[in-house]
Amino acid sequence: MKRLLNTLFVTTQGSYIHRDGEAVLVETDGNIKLRVPVHTLQGIVCFGQVSMSPPLIGLCAQRGVAVSFLTKNGRFWGRVQGPVSGNVLLRREQYRSADNLTKSADIARSIIIAKLNNCRVVLLRAARAYPDKQGRDKVVKTSEHLFEILKLLKSEQPLDTLRGIEGEGARKYFEVFDNLIMAQNDNFFFKERNRRPPLDNMNALLSFLYTLVVHDVASALETVGLDPAVGFLHRDRSGRPSLALDMMEEFRPYLADRLALSLVNLKQVSYKGFKKSETGSVIMDDETRKTVITAYQNRKQEEIIHPFIKEKLPLGLLPYVQALLLARYLRGDLDGYPPFLWR
Repeated sequence: MKRLLNTLFVTTQGSYIHRDGEAVLVETDGNIKLRVPVHTLQGIVCFGQVSMSPPLIGLCAQRGVAVSFLTKNGRFWGRVQGPVSGNVLLRREQYRSADNLTKSADIARSIIIAKLNNCRVVLLRAARAYPDKQGRDKVVKTSEHLFEILKLLKSEQPLDTLRGIEGEGARKYFEVFDNLIMAQNDNFFFKERNRRPPLDNMNALLSFLYTLVVHDVASALETVGLDPAVGFLHRDRSGRPSLALDMMEEFRPYLADRLALSLVNLKQVSYKGFKKSETGSVIMDDETRKTVITAYQNRKQEEIIHPFIKEKLPLGLLPYVQALLLARYLRGDLDGYPPFLWR
């Protein structure tokens, strides 16, 4: 089993990251703040005005350490990638499958089943945890609606139909998302999903967490030799990691939505860490970003029994395991792609 490595998140503006032998150094205002051996890292994520030396970029490319550059608020700018890894035959099979609408629909259907199932589990767990909360009946009713939608996915459907089913399920889920927020309701609320830019505190928190998940999923896909840009549910678009976005759908409820709710409900983040800009977008301050990143890293250390391979593993390895399973399916070693289904 692959060992879970660390991801280095650099959020302090003006930081300079450079190489010292086999170590990564983070320097701020002329002072060394952190020294990390490169072999302990699986990725480096730079937020905003953070620069990196060419020698370190080369070292990361050689060692397979994914480097991503994001805006200060977490919007993706770009990635640095070394030589393409993996068997070229696997990528050729991926491209052929993406061009085959029937096979694309088969993979997309598995992903949507996992997404809606995992959304439903979020709702059911919330209903059990807060039995007296106003709006509980609405949450339970929506979970039942999602169950009926899942029945539509038992049979094969064309891609456009699948996207319609996925959209309906996501809309129903987010319609009751506000009922899952149990604390700080005056400052953390959810009326609708908005992004680019996020217009309220909860959407800003969700968007930031989704960015972190996409980074990990893209890195996992590259590790097993798949192309993160060529997806099945999300079709090709220049600059978009379509396959990473596909696979992220399985993890949104479990890794991001649930963590966002915990951070708010347990008051680990405060409205004071969110500011609205002149354009109307909501921005997290540095301390809040660090709090969210720390919580996300801790979450990745938690262990579960994987529902398909029946092995105990840290949550941070979920994207890697699912990428391996997808690769096995594309190679013909599995009859279907087994998505991550949260119980």
